[in-house]
Amino acid sequence: MGVEIRESPVSAEAFAEMEAFVHDYLAASVESEDDGGRMRWYPWHSAEYRFNHILNVVELSEEIAEAEGANVDVTRVAALFHDIAKLEVDQDLHAEEGARVTREYLTSHGDYPASFVDEVCAAVRDHSYQGELTDLPLETQCLIEADLLDKVGANGTALMLLRMGYESRTHIDAAEMVGRVLERGVDARDRVRSDAAESICHRRLKRVRWFKEWLEGEVADVEPEEQPGPPGGSD
Repeated sequence: MGVEIRESPVSAEAFAEMEAFVHDYLAASVESEDDGGRMRWYPWHSAEYRFNHILNVVELSEEIAEAEGANVDVTRVAALFHDIAKLEVDQDLHAEEGARVTREYLTSHGDYPASFVDEVCAAVRDHSYQGELTDLPLETQCLIEADLLDKVGANGTALMLLRMGYESRTHIDAAEMVGRVLERGVDARDRVRSDAAESICHRRLKRVRWFKEWLEGEVADVEPEEQPGPPGGSD
């Protein structure tokens, strides 16, 4: 596939301003609720976690977009805004609401081409799409793949171990919890379509498998479980 050279409509300064807006919007979404924000009692539903997740997705989506020849600016701006409404509306509404907020911001900050705004907003709106990823524009595909991959690997593993405390579990359950990350990673591997995303997923799955085996080998009373493997039975 060819890589189309485009002049970037988003300067480094403009992107930094977008980051600040998203950060403040998430914080305000939590502060505006009397109970501390929707599902605030889980750290991964806090403004701090959500913003960190967004930055991870921005970085991953840029890497995938560059490798696959997608429009990097559309991809990274959509990644930055994709979960902006996550903490203020229900899960099944956050993508559409996020697209509305994104359009409002882009049309009131700077003079971005209408086609650019439309493509970014479409990617935000469709980032929760559950169908075949190749049905979507490449930029949206890159965003979805990055969103999936952030839940796999070190970040997903650390969060799953943190979750043990909220489920009143002990360290004996650590391998089981890491196994959930591995299952999620296998699901992500089956969904992603780009070569770049498949490569990232493969590396992360390999590390999660190793960590699970380490826990099973050194934590008493932990019985090794059958590891989900790649199609064809080989790694």
